[in-house]
Amino acid sequence: QVQLVESGGGLVQPGGSLRLSCAASGFIFSAHFMSWYRQAPGKERDLVAHITGVDGATIYADSVKGRFTISGDNAKNTVYLQMSSLKPEDTAVYYCSTYYRGSRYWGQGTQVTVSS
Repeated sequence: QVQLVESGGGLVQPGGSLRLSCAASGFIFSAHFMSWYRQAPGKERDLVAHITGVDGATIYADSVKGRFTISGDNAKNTVYLQMSSLKPEDTAVYYCSTYYRGSRYWGQGTQVTVSS
């Protein structure tokens, strides 16, 4: 059974940094992929970043390029999202997600609030 557990969210001032973690179980990240999405109140859930476990290839939304970095630790089966130069518009619930054996899996989400 695939489980994804996010952590690391919180309240941060504009310009600050946070690192989100997504601990995976039930599948091997290094043979698959992981994505981070976010959903702000009243808006759709959007892709933020994506990493392929096999070769570490990454994709970023234009809005976070140069500020966010996605990475994976195969030994810990964990994916991270390092967020820097945070802006109020980055405020959202952040979810990690993967697609495994025909099903989409989501974590429970972690709230990130950027405010002074």
